[in-house]
Amino acid sequence: MKCPHCGESLGEITCPACEGTLPEGSQYCCWCGQQLSGAAQEVQAQLTDAKAEGDDEGTVDFDSRKLCSDGTCIGVIGPDGRCKECGKPYTGEPEMD
Repeated sequence: MKCPHCGESLGEITCPACEGTLPEGSQYCCWCGQQLSGAAQEVQAQLTDAKAEGDDEGTVDFDSRKLCSDGTCIGVIGPDGRCKECGKPYTGEPEMD
């Protein structure tokens, strides 16, 4: 597998479920969605570290989050009332064109 931008060879792994070729370090198969071995433990370790550091991102309640008011941004509003992606203040429901 080669990088589409620079042409450098990338490491590859094979999905055990569908035998699709994936970039090395993948956590899920992009062909069948299978979670790859070791990925669950790594994700859980990251969440545990985030909680230990007092980072609320590890315990996001997806039903109560506020999306950015900018209709083109994919961010969510943080505890400071600003978007975590673009930094704009929350002004209400997302604007749709």
